Amino acid sequence: MPPDTSSTDFSRRQAEPGPDGPAAGQSANEAQAEVIALRVSNAELADQYLRAQADVQNARRRADDEITKARKFAVEAFAESLLPVTDSLEAGLAVKDATPEQIREGAEATLRQLKSALERNKVIEVAPAAGDKFDPHLHQAISMVPADQDANTVVGLLQKGYTINERVLRPALVTVAAPK
Repeated sequence: MPPDTSSTDFSRRQAEPGPDGPAAGQSANEAQAEVIALRVSNAELADQYLRAQADVQNARRRADDEITKARKFAVEAFAESLLPVTDSLEAGLAVKDATPEQIREGAEATLRQLKSALERNKVIEVAPAAGDKFDPHLHQAISMVPADQDANTVVGLLQKGYTINERVLRPALVTVAAPK
């Protein structure tokens, strides 16, 4: 069987330089032009790579700056919502001859303002009523007491709890009905 003379083998032999110099059918000028074109292409790719690296570093730096600013000013909206509460307290304290009823009214109005500001900022009160099921995710049992209600239900609230965006800031302190 004669040796394989397929087209790939033939083109490979043409691309190989012979004893007389460059590959048959390709002049020295063409080869040099191809080398120059490859160098230009290589330089363009290297430039694109460096630009892409710079873009990545700039994006990382901008993201880090944004994170720093977010941390620094995270409480800004919350603090802004508390300023009217501060104003109300200062105005109430500025009145020198207020009656106990006026002081109580002012304190209640200021408390409403404070609760409203907390709710606007997703700080929600946890205040289980007597008879509510004990929830260890929201409540902290201080003691178990005998009671005429189902076991593991809230008997009394000692201190309100609070959540922020459904995360517990402080659990409600409760007493719980003991098993019978």
